[in-house]
Amino acid sequence: MQRSAWPPHEDETLALFVGRGSLHDVLHTVLGERGGAPLHFLVAWAVAHLGGGLGSLRLVSALFAALSVPVIALLVARLADRMTGLIAAFFASWSWVFLFDGVYGRMYSLFLFTSALSYLALVIALEDGGARRWTLWGLAILACVATHPYGALVLASQGLYVLLDRRRLREALVAGAAVVLVGIPFWRTDLVLAGRFDVGVGGGGKKLGAPLPVLRYLRMAFGDLSVGYTVGSLVVGALAVWGLVLLRRARPASALFAVVVFVTPTLAFLGATLGSATSPESRHLVFTLPFLSGLVAYALVWLARRPSSFAPVLATAATLLLVGGEIAWARDKTPLLFDGEPATELTARAAAADWLARTGRTDDVLFGYEPLYLGAWERRRGLRQEVVPRADPRLALDVLAKVRKPLGRGVWLFDASDTNNFSPRQTIDLVYPEQAAGFEAHAWGPYLVIRTLVPTQTIGGYLKSAELAEGVGKRLYIGDADINLVTVQQARKRLAHTRSRSTTSR
Repeated sequence: MQRSAWPPHEDETLALFVGRGSLHDVLHTVLGERGGAPLHFLVAWAVAHLGGGLGSLRLVSALFAALSVPVIALLVARLADRMTGLIAAFFASWSWVFLFDGVYGRMYSLFLFTSALSYLALVIALEDGGARRWTLWGLAILACVATHPYGALVLASQGLYVLLDRRRLREALVAGAAVVLVGIPFWRTDLVLAGRFDVGVGGGGKKLGAPLPVLRYLRMAFGDLSVGYTVGSLVVGALAVWGLVLLRRARPASALFAVVVFVTPTLAFLGATLGSATSPESRHLVFTLPFLSGLVAYALVWLARRPSSFAPVLATAATLLLVGGEIAWARDKTPLLFDGEPATELTARAAAADWLARTGRTDDVLFGYEPLYLGAWERRRGLRQEVVPRADPRLALDVLAKVRKPLGRGVWLFDASDTNNFSPRQTIDLVYPEQAAGFEAHAWGPYLVIRTLVPTQTIGGYLKSAELAEGVGKRLYIGDADINLVTVQQARKRLAHTRSRSTTSR
């Protein structure tokens, strides 16, 4: 099945490994330590405790992607008309963002579903009013902000639209105030996440924060939401603009809504300071997909209704060509999503996971949420090892401080086939760290596993071994090795500083 074609990813491993704990542990980890929206982790918790693994988590993503289709159709039908809603849902269903996130075991298909549902609930509440409808909107938008931190942008766009539209303003303000109060735990956990990755306001960050980087990002996201080729993007853009003009004439409020949905994240990115560890991706704007698809569909439906016998044929041909362009772009962007992984890589991963499951100990300390670790856990559910997160030295130290002492063996994995590598390849050299006498190393195809021969005992001992191991990744040009090595080095400095302060205080 296509849901197993895309290689396992560390973010999927993270969700399932966090989900292995108790419900209390999951909420404590997400809300208090890692930050971010908890609903996806609760889904992963349910999957893990029902005996599922990666395949089950991806099946849930596919389910929410499928559920998003009728919601998009209903939303656009409310904003325009029924035919436009059907075409919009069809067009959206073939975009790269939709296809990829439909098989990716993260929160983005859930984010699309909850955001579209909240937009639909808001339109209904504004049209019909009443406490029940506003309550349903409140539940929908809370589910959205509980799914992803960018749900705050969805809420902001809805708030701005309500203020500009001014229908049922008093009811909307009461409902909005209730959402803000009930959502306090989500705002707090978003701040925790922002603190980990240097997100703020005021511009000037290393990612976005200025007009040109924002424009480049929006261009990339626009292509992934529709057709990424230059000609295709120009055609889609022209149709969307024309659809907006036509909608403005027929339904000004709907046109205003669409504009607000696009303007809100643009203004947010222009005013944001994003640190070097933060890199917005096109999937973060998946909540705009119904509106983009709706504007394009409105233009196509307008064309089909022209008083000419060729108009319906031309509109149908244009729709099919655009969908073909979406599929072609998705295949170019992620060919593995269509073709699957090479058989040699699947065999090597299975062999490495088997070895890790067979030889692993419960006190081993793993570095990073590598998919191979997930494969080993799926083979041996009792192998509940601790994982030290990468890319965050403070959180890495916090985790190491809580792990039962003495610490067990350290384990590090390097994947030469990872798409983050400058040049992915199907084999990897068998390389040992410096001071090789303290390590063992094993290679299967593109996978290299390095493990200490004896327990590392202390946090300092583990970090010293980790620095030596990550040096191998840097020598082999593994994509994440640089940031992993910096993480370990900074963690060692923090540990030394903490010990120095402790000694001085005595």
